Amino acid sequence: MAPNWFMYFILFWAIVMIGFMSIGGYFMFRKFLKVLPMRDGKSKLDWQNYWVERSRGMWPEDSKSFLDQLVSPVPSAFRDIARHSIAAKIAQVAVEGGASEVSRNHCIEGYIRATPKRDYRSLISFLEKEQIDYSAYTHLLNK
Repeated sequence: MAPNWFMYFILFWAIVMIGFMSIGGYFMFRKFLKVLPMRDGKSKLDWQNYWVERSRGMWPEDSKSFLDQLVSPVPSAFRDIARHSIAAKIAQVAVEGGASEVSRNHCIEGYIRATPKRDYRSLISFLEKEQIDYSAYTHLLNK
């Protein structure tokens, strides 16, 4: 018969594995929901790709580097995904505003609009730490 400590060791790793599988399943399910078509027939991912492609030539180098600065607090494993979704929202703001190129103000507004409400506290602290003036967009943070 196996010693007691070994049984607890097996139980501990079984719980850890179930936890990891649950977390992975959660993120896979969220990705699956992004691919499902909405009422207009396009998925959230399709719209992101549309806005990024539509604004492809509108990004000057300083706006690209500012976008990289904005996504810097995102963990490196998720940074590319975050950059794409934030760039899509910035592009939507710029294109719908009739701009000929993406400006720093479009980046700030799109960054705020792309950030979920639950992350506003960290967004504000990051903008203040980087000394980025977001005062023109505080109305977006109060929604």
